[in-house]
Amino acid sequence: MLAKRIIPCLDVRDGRTVKGVNFINLRDAGDAVELASLYARQGADELTFLDITATVEDRGTFSALVRRISEVIDIPFTVGGGIRSISDVGVLLEAGADKISINSMAVKNPSIIDSLAREFGSQCVVCAIDARSNVTFDKDGQQGWEVYVAGGRISTGKEALAWAIEAQERGAGEILLTSMDHDGTKGGFACDLTRRFGDTLEIPIIASGGAGTMEDFVDVFTTGGADAALAASIFHFHEIDIPELKIFLANHDIPIRLNR
Repeated sequence: MLAKRIIPCLDVRDGRTVKGVNFINLRDAGDAVELASLYARQGADELTFLDITATVEDRGTFSALVRRISEVIDIPFTVGGGIRSISDVGVLLEAGADKISINSMAVKNPSIIDSLAREFGSQCVVCAIDARSNVTFDKDGQQGWEVYVAGGRISTGKEALAWAIEAQERGAGEILLTSMDHDGTKGGFACDLTRRFGDTLEIPIIASGGAGTMEDFVDVFTTGGADAALAASIFHFHEIDIPELKIFLANHDIPIRLNR
């Protein structure tokens, strides 16, 4: 069985790491470069950097900050926010990213997933899906979820799982699945949603939104069947540290890479 991955996330606005609840009420969480360096030293399996206002500000990702982060880490590095073209991705990869995460532009122009997969390989393309529960999409007794874009500001009318299936067919190599209802609440991941995605798709699912305790990670890897778990505030504010989390998971028979 493949090892499960622990992925800290740096949501960045104006060069600073921020974190809120349900995508609103953001507060400062520290310097992005310093946090990145800390997480790499602590044994994080990967790092994700999301420029959360690039799309709404109609600009590209801060490539200079991406380069500064890449210089202080030695783990796989995913970057997202403001990606609109193949050339944007080329700039980010040249700056040190290993993978890119695409959300709003993929919904607006789904064929960009095909283009990026052909140009850089599916292993480079992460399709981020921000989903919020919506009874309009309830089916067969299961809760329905709608896709949101622009940092959770705009509803799309797309059903989340159907969009994930299309993204996979177009060449996405992973799905970064964030439950907007759970984000920042520290009440646990959306395990039912994560399991539904994992049972349907063939590509890895990164679960995001709701981490509050070490037990939440056990739940999302077992009940939720996630391949990786992403979290932010619990790491930024030292409520949980990665080395202790990994030991806890190993003690609960979760396959995990212990710190180097």
